Amino acid sequence: MSKILVTGASGHLGQAIIRHLLETYEVPAANIVAASRDTSKLTGLAAKGVETRAADFDDASSLEKAFQGIDTLLIISTDALAVPGQRLTQHKAAVAAATKAGVKHLAYTSMPNPDKSLVTFAPDHLGTEEAVKASGLPYTIIRNAWYLDNYLHGMPHNLAGGQWFTASGNGKVSNISRDDCARAAAAALAKGKAENKTYTLTGPELLDADQIAALVSEATGKPLTAVKVSPDDLKKGIEGAGLPGFVAAMLASADANIAAGNFEILTNDYETLTGKKPQTSAEFFKAHKAALIG
Repeated sequence: MSKILVTGASGHLGQAIIRHLLETYEVPAANIVAASRDTSKLTGLAAKGVETRAADFDDASSLEKAFQGIDTLLIISTDALAVPGQRLTQHKAAVAAATKAGVKHLAYTSMPNPDKSLVTFAPDHLGTEEAVKASGLPYTIIRNAWYLDNYLHGMPHNLAGGQWFTASGNGKVSNISRDDCARAAAAALAKGKAENKTYTLTGPELLDADQIAALVSEATGKPLTAVKVSPDDLKKGIEGAGLPGFVAAMLASADANIAAGNFEILTNDYETLTGKKPQTSAEFFKAHKAALIG
């Protein structure tokens, strides 16, 4: 079996992908390489027999060294969002390093429709997709819809006051859990087929803010009302709560993207890759009741 390398292996998505490679798809640990800037965070994977390598997206030589002997490489988008343009520069460096290292199949985690998205980080994904295709390497692009997990951050505060301020208007979104995205990505990697294909991973349903609030309320037993505000007002409110400006802009732009209908996408790509149905929002919220309540 070919060697599979996953970057960002110490992050939530990277850890989950490797777990699914090992447990769901029974890929031998010896065929998996976990890469991170800080390999000390990968000791748990090393204990399972997974090879670990240092890969710093700001150091092109470290990337080329890490990618040597790799057949299938998954580039998980980095978290360098504070400085505009830094993440795209990092991703392009990784694609160039993959080409130099002789990688045979390049995969990348992206977002739905980055070419017509209002989300602040969409240009990073669009530019990376273009770089992946321009590399000439066989590729698989995996576009992850908005994570259900994202709601776990603000909902405890929202439930405490009974109000969820959102700029998503009446727009609908097909949320999917991070773990389902990981399972599907692992399936694509385990297949080892370079199809030059783009998959868009969505949940099984389209829901607006009122419907999501109702599901959260049902799961927790606490009242919650979605209060519709403008993206500018939402951004000011998030900044007022003490979060950095770039985070506030990102969250407000994501809501604006929902309001514009740009996240209103349903596909069967998750089932195509995994042979299973994705978790519903109701199932996710019930499973994460404790986190929602905080």
